[in-house]
Amino acid sequence: MDYKVATDIGTVFIADEVMLKIVGYAALECYGIVAMSSRQKAKDGFVEWLGRENLAKGVSIRIDGDQLDVELHIIVEYGISVAEVCKTIVEVVRYKLESMTGAKVRSVNVSVDGIRV
Repeated sequence: MDYKVATDIGTVFIADEVMLKIVGYAALECYGIVAMSSRQKAKDGFVEWLGRENLAKGVSIRIDGDQLDVELHIIVEYGISVAEVCKTIVEVVRYKLESMTGAKVRSVNVSVDGIRV
């Protein structure tokens, strides 16, 4: 489902894939994150590392009216504070998504699926 942004001169439709990539690239900018992981594989106990071309597989966005709920699956670097990495990711993803699309982000949930040693 595309996200709709109403403006004074018309309506802008933003494709799901664009929203997912914005979130994925914003998350990868944060210090301490090694990669995104596939949300399907993490449920089976196996974690699949995703490259930059497959960022959308580690992100899901649910649209509820005019607000967004974002969920990310990540792999962090060993020795880094997981809580601080997640806090930074939440702030950066919220800021980037709201500033680039005009969408209101209600929540950003981060699932840490692995640690790279």
